[in-house]
This record gives sequence, C-alpha cells and structure tokens, in this order.
Amino acid sequence: MPTLSKRATVYLDPGLHRALRLKAVETSQSVSEIINDAVRRSLMEDEEDLAAFEERSREPLLSYEDMLKELKRRGTI
Repeated sequence: MPTLSKRATVYLDPGLHRALRLKAVETSQSVSEIINDAVRRSLMEDEEDLAAFEERSREPLLSYEDMLKELKRRGTI
C-alpha cells in the first residue's frame, strides 16, 4: 500500500532553498525527500535524548559545587 503524503507550506530562506535544490539534483532526490529525511533524523535524535534523560532521571542529583569538590579531590582540576 503506498504511503500517503501530507502537504505542508514551509517558508525557506532563499539561500537554503537554493542549496536544497542543488543537493536534490546532485543526489537524484526530491527536495521533499531531503527535508523528510532531515526532519526524521532530527526527531530520532530528540527521541534518543529523551530516552537518555529518562534513563538518568533516577540518578542522584549532584550540585555544581559538589562536582567541583569531587573533581578537585580526584586531581582532575
């Protein structure tokens, strides 16, 4: 079954639009494909970040001052 696409109006900086068109020609992709891929990657990064935050949410909090003291104790700074 083909994927149905949704149409959206997006206003791009003229230089960015030109760069996208050039990349589309060079890669034999449409501007829409390039934008979809970029948005998909960005959302995946957000999902990974949120998962990392969730995973670390149960760690004890450490104040900046305590972190400095610990780094000095270890001789790191």
